[in-house]
Amino acid sequence: MNTVQSDTSSTSRDATFTHSQSALADYTATIFKSLPRIDQRNWAHAYLKALLVTAGKKSLRQLATAVSRDPSAVQSLRQFVSLSPWDFDEVMAELTRWVGEYRPAPVWSIGRAVLPKRGDRSVGVHRYFDLSSGRTLNCQLGLGSFLRVGTTQVPVDWCLYLPTDWTQDWNRRREGRIPDSVQDLPLWAHTLRLVDRLSARTDSRSSVVMVDMSDVPDVELLLRELAERGCDFVVAVPPQLAVVPAGEGSPALLSARTLLLTQGQETAIVSLPDAQASLAQFQTSLVHLAGSSPGRSPSPVYRLFTEAGRHRTQGPLWLTSLAHHSLAEVRSITALQGGTMAAIRSMERDFGLLDFEGRSFPGWYHHMALVSAAYAFQSLHGFASAPSRGMTQRAR
Repeated sequence: MNTVQSDTSSTSRDATFTHSQSALADYTATIFKSLPRIDQRNWAHAYLKALLVTAGKKSLRQLATAVSRDPSAVQSLRQFVSLSPWDFDEVMAELTRWVGEYRPAPVWSIGRAVLPKRGDRSVGVHRYFDLSSGRTLNCQLGLGSFLRVGTTQVPVDWCLYLPTDWTQDWNRRREGRIPDSVQDLPLWAHTLRLVDRLSARTDSRSSVVMVDMSDVPDVELLLRELAERGCDFVVAVPPQLAVVPAGEGSPALLSARTLLLTQGQETAIVSLPDAQASLAQFQTSLVHLAGSSPGRSPSPVYRLFTEAGRHRTQGPLWLTSLAHHSLAEVRSITALQGGTMAAIRSMERDFGLLDFEGRSFPGWYHHMALVSAAYAFQSLHGFASAPSRGMTQRAR
């Protein structure tokens, strides 16, 4: 009886594994079809499979061991990621189309990946104050755009933040293989570029952009650019953002935090992902952005809000173009930030996001494309690892 059950179970696992292998091959052929050479596409498939089946740290040696007994496989993988000339943008555009087949929700989340590094040789590495941990880190900083499918958020584009220490140093540019066309951009401009690229790839401008810019002093530039493009948004803003209360008269400018401290509380029933509906207290005000010239029409009306706690405006301050939507609706959008960060943590823990061993600009983008593709496949399709023969024999 036990032997029959074990044989049946083993056969089922074998069939599932075979199906996963076939699905992964089809997926790789689709996502990496822009790669010009068959050997590049073969190594893309090998790298993705290695990311999916290798436990623990995803060093090149461990990845190579997972998919090949050839000692030269390590060098081949290194060549493919760091030196092989394939186009990150074309791969991510294809990934975006693939995710689009799962009918993602009309919310685009922009998240940050903080990638700690030792030394100062990895492209873009700099000293960065991480607001979430309250620490200054030696790291690379990547910004990614995410599409939401059900409760899953999937990365479909990335950009690497480069401080002027990198863009204005000719030796560093050469060593990091930074293209001449790449210049330093502030965080708000990187965010806008991700939005523009996603708009072009999805042919959609009806989605809501959600991003935390609470540590970006010039966030107003992003807000105005999004408004000009007709993009709705929910953006965490710095407490010192200057705003004007909407309504009659010409009140003086106030900081966002000061204005919210003067507001009474409103109550809304909010349903958050993976949680029951709960009663929440908010402080909110309708506002214009500062900077309108006399005689001109004021800027659009936005809603400024924060969830009120025991110490009032302790949480993030959010500004949204969805001024006349319910507080419950816009709060449910801000809750997606947690899902974005959870996806990044999963990519760090299970898909080797932090394990890139190269130092070049093209290599960084190639690594992010491969990790994103592996994460997307596992999250939306699933991948069954090979059955353990040792377990089967013990069961018998």
